[in-house]
Amino acid sequence: MATLIPALNQCLPRMQSGEKRLARRLEEKLEDDYLLWYDVAIGQTGRHPDFIILHPRRGILVLEVKDWKRDTIHRIDKNSVTLLTHGGPKEVANPFEQARLYAQDIASLLQKDACLVLPEGPQRGRLVLPWSYGVVFSNLTRSQFDEAQLHEVIPAERVICKDEITESVDPEAFQQRLWGMFKWVPSRPLTLPQIDRIRWHIFPELRIGGAQLGLFEQPDAEATLPDLIRVMDLQQEQLARSLGEGHRVIHGVAGSGKTMILGYRCLQLARVLQRPILVLCYNRALTDWLEAYLAARGISRQQVNVSTFHAWCREQLVTFHAGLPPQGPSNSEFFEQLVQRVILAADRGLIPRGQYGAVLIDEGHDFEPAWLKLVAQMVAPETNSLLVLYDDAQSINRRGRFSFRSVGIQAQGRTTILRLNYRNTSEILQFAYHYAKDVLTPEDADEDGVPLLLPQSAGRHGPPPQVIALPNLSVELQYITGHLQQLRSEGLRWSDMAVLYRTVDVGDAAIHQLRKSGIPSQWVGTRPPQSALRPTEDSVKVITFHSSKGLEFPVIAIPGIGRPSRHMKEAKEEARLLYVAMTRAVDRLVLTGSPEALRVTLPSQRIPA
Repeated sequence: MATLIPALNQCLPRMQSGEKRLARRLEEKLEDDYLLWYDVAIGQTGRHPDFIILHPRRGILVLEVKDWKRDTIHRIDKNSVTLLTHGGPKEVANPFEQARLYAQDIASLLQKDACLVLPEGPQRGRLVLPWSYGVVFSNLTRSQFDEAQLHEVIPAERVICKDEITESVDPEAFQQRLWGMFKWVPSRPLTLPQIDRIRWHIFPELRIGGAQLGLFEQPDAEATLPDLIRVMDLQQEQLARSLGEGHRVIHGVAGSGKTMILGYRCLQLARVLQRPILVLCYNRALTDWLEAYLAARGISRQQVNVSTFHAWCREQLVTFHAGLPPQGPSNSEFFEQLVQRVILAADRGLIPRGQYGAVLIDEGHDFEPAWLKLVAQMVAPETNSLLVLYDDAQSINRRGRFSFRSVGIQAQGRTTILRLNYRNTSEILQFAYHYAKDVLTPEDADEDGVPLLLPQSAGRHGPPPQVIALPNLSVELQYITGHLQQLRSEGLRWSDMAVLYRTVDVGDAAIHQLRKSGIPSQWVGTRPPQSALRPTEDSVKVITFHSSKGLEFPVIAIPGIGRPSRHMKEAKEEARLLYVAMTRAVDRLVLTGSPEALRVTLPSQRIPA
C-alpha cells in the first residue's frame, strides 16, 4: 500500500469526488515504495499540484484531476478550457498545461543539485530520475475522450479516464497507465539519501538545520547546497501534515522532532484559523526559541501567542483584572498562588474559557495535572484543537503519573508515538542512556495507552563523548574554551555551541571565562545579567540544565560534573537532569569535572586518578 501524505482521512474533507477516487486507487493499487502527496505546495512557488507521485525506480509524476463531464467542455486549446456552467461559460486553465508547469517547477529545483544529476556520459547534466505529468478525467470514459477528439490537445498517453480508476481495475494495468506517461526508465533506482534530497528541495518546510538554530535560516534557492542534508523522516512528515482537529498527543523520546512538528503545526494553523493560537512551554528559553522561529516565518504574536505557562497565567490575571497574588517569601509559593487564582477565576467566569482557536503544549511532561486541565478548557469548542507533546524520560519538574482522560484531554486513540532519536549520534545517545538507564526503565502503559519510552537511535554516528578529569573548575573552563576555539577554527559557528551548567556558580564562571577568552557568548536566563535567548546571534549560549530542555546544539560542553549544591535534588532527579543536558548534543559532547566527582557521577567510565 502506497504512503499518502497527508493521510487520506485528513484529505477527504477538501477533496473533490474524482480526487477521492484517485487517492483510493493510488493507495490500493500501488506498492509500499510509492510516495504520494496531495495538495502540497512546491518549494516557495505557492503552487499546489493535485498529486505528486514519487517512485525510486520510475521517477516523479504530477497529476491534475478534473471532474468535468463531456457535455460541459465547450472548447479546449493548449492553454485554456471553456466550460459550460449554470452561471454561463467559464474559462479555466488547461489542466495538462497546469501539470506541465508544476512538473517543470519541480525539475528546476532538483536540477540545481549536483547529487541529483548525471555527472558524465552522453546524458551528462540530466536529472538521475525522469519526470512527467498528466491529467485524470474522473467523469470521462476513454471512449468519450476519443470521441471528443481531446487527444488533439492533450496526448492520449498522458490521460487517465473514469473507467481506468474503478475499484476493479487491475493493479498492473493501472500502473502501466501511470508509467506510460514517461519517455525513459532510469537504469538504477534512487537511493534513500537521494529521495531525502528530493523532498528537501520540493518541500523546504521539512528541512532541518545542523541543529534547531539552523531552522532560522530561510530556505534560499541560490544558497550553497550542503553535502549532508537533513529532513523530517516520512513518519514525522506524515504526522505533521496529517494532524487534524480534536485532541492529539505526540509521545516521543528526546530528539524525535516533537518541537519541530509543533512549529510546523503552528504555521499551518496560523494560515487557516481566524482566532488566536496559544503555545505554552514550561521552559523560558524554549519559548524564546519558538517565538523567534515563528517571527522569522512572518507569524505575528497576535496570531500565535508563545508563552511559558506561568507567564500566561500572570497575563490572564492582569488582562481580566482578576488580581495578582502578593509576592510571597519564595517564587515557588508565588507561582503556586498564581495558578490557583487563574483556576478559581476561570471557574467563576472572570477569565473566559474557549479563548483560543488552538492550544499547543510543548514539554507537557512538566505540566501538573491541574495545569493541563485548566489549559484544555481554553480551546474553543468549535475547533477543539489541542496538541500535547510529551516525554516522561525528560520530566524533571513534575512527579508522578496520571491519565490524560482525568484532566479532560481526549487522548485515547489519538496518540502518536515517536521512538527514534534523530538528534544525537548513536555514541552520544548510548552514553547518555547507559548513564541514566536506572531512571529510564519502561513502565506499563497507562489508561491512555502511553508508555514511558526508551529512545532508539536513528543510526547516525560521530565521535564518542569526551570525559575529561581536571583538578578544578577554572582549569575545566580553560580547557572548554580552548576546545571551542579549536572547533571554531575548523569551521563551526559560535552559535553551534553551548555550555550547560547545573549550578549558578558554574554558569557565572563559564560566562566570565568565555568573555575573557574573547569568545562571543550569551548567558541565557531570566535574571540580570542573564538575558532571553537570542537564537540568531552568533554566540556561545550558556544555559542551565533546566532551561536547555527542548533545545539542541551541535556541540555541548558540560563543566562541573558532580559539584555539590544545596539546590541538588534526589539522585534520580539529578540523573534525569544530566540525561536531559547530555541529549542536547547533536554531534559532540564534552564533560569535565574533578576525578573524584566524575568517578561518583559516571562510575562506568574510566576516570584517571
